[in-house]
Amino acid sequence: MKKDVLIITSYFPPEIGAASNRIFQLANGLEQQGFKVSVVTPLPNYPTGKIFDDYKGKFKHISKENTITINRLWIYASNSKNKLLRLIAMLSYSFSLVWFFMWNKIPKTVIVQSPPLLVAFTSMLFLRNKNRNLILNVSDLWPIAGLELGALKKNFSYKMLEKIEHFNYKRANIILGQSEEILTHVNSIFPDKNTFLYRNYPNFKAPKIQQTQSNGSLKIVYAGLLGIAQGIYKLCTALDYTHIEFHIYGSGAEQLLIEDFIAQHPELPIYFHGRVTRDELHRLLLQYDIAIIPLLNRIYGSVPSKIFEYARLGLPMLYFGGGEGENVITTNNLGWIATSGDYDDLNSVIATIKKDSLSLERKVSIQKTALKNFDFRKQLDALKTII
Repeated sequence: MKKDVLIITSYFPPEIGAASNRIFQLANGLEQQGFKVSVVTPLPNYPTGKIFDDYKGKFKHISKENTITINRLWIYASNSKNKLLRLIAMLSYSFSLVWFFMWNKIPKTVIVQSPPLLVAFTSMLFLRNKNRNLILNVSDLWPIAGLELGALKKNFSYKMLEKIEHFNYKRANIILGQSEEILTHVNSIFPDKNTFLYRNYPNFKAPKIQQTQSNGSLKIVYAGLLGIAQGIYKLCTALDYTHIEFHIYGSGAEQLLIEDFIAQHPELPIYFHGRVTRDELHRLLLQYDIAIIPLLNRIYGSVPSKIFEYARLGLPMLYFGGGEGENVITTNNLGWIATSGDYDDLNSVIATIKKDSLSLERKVSIQKTALKNFDFRKQLDALKTII
């Protein structure tokens, strides 16, 4: 008989981004391992902050994808910078979750995505049953990350978020963390807590590596969320374009700023391509020389999932985010490191990258490293033994 597993998340396809991809891969992987998987998630709204057209006017939506049941619940959607509106959005989904818990049979094994902290708190509070296996999947350390991003200050609200964070850890039977820093942080609070390193490894067919066409300029690409944390607008203004082209894919809060900057500086080789599907993006990325992975500020506990995705594509990387991500890049020889927040150093590092160092052999080597060290299946095999 198949074991039931419920996954509670704030992000799920057709929404885009690392969080959505991570949970989608987890759900599909568990389903293929013989688990009976169901997912609870809000009506799709990220990153636009508006309910997607196909789901507008609905209080809930239930669908079946393969054998996975997807329960999409009502949410007051918003991506406003207004903290009150964002709080209302999180609370609205929490209320929908409570309603779902009241009227549905909840499996004994539940995987809860965190952040958002309030959504995880709601799940941990209402599902705290001694016979239930609560697994907390921590992808970012809030409220610490909010403090480092400048979104939070150390005040009464911050202390309350810390209490919620600690409550979530305490109630979880097992904590999954996407970085060693996350697990170290958890064990500094609860030394005996059962933890498991669960990286956001991709699970797609590795493409055949191709040599990029050379026109003299180094073709650098960024693909992903155009949010405050990534700092792509600042990157546009700070790069030295003497010997490079900069190509951008994605959408988010900084999109209009980036488009305006490009329009005002037509002499600069910056190209904005908008948002494309993940499969299409994988095909397009193969034409570029290197991918840049930036963070505006170093965020403790963060290891961008792009590292593992680009490595599987055989794409050399320029990492500009600090922290544990630097160790992953250097240990596995995946590319170059620039000092986080130092744009002079970034431009200096770029100036040292020569086209002839981006050989086909180097890209093949990066892909082989990914296939060996970032194996989704091996990780899932280890995870299923504790679920």
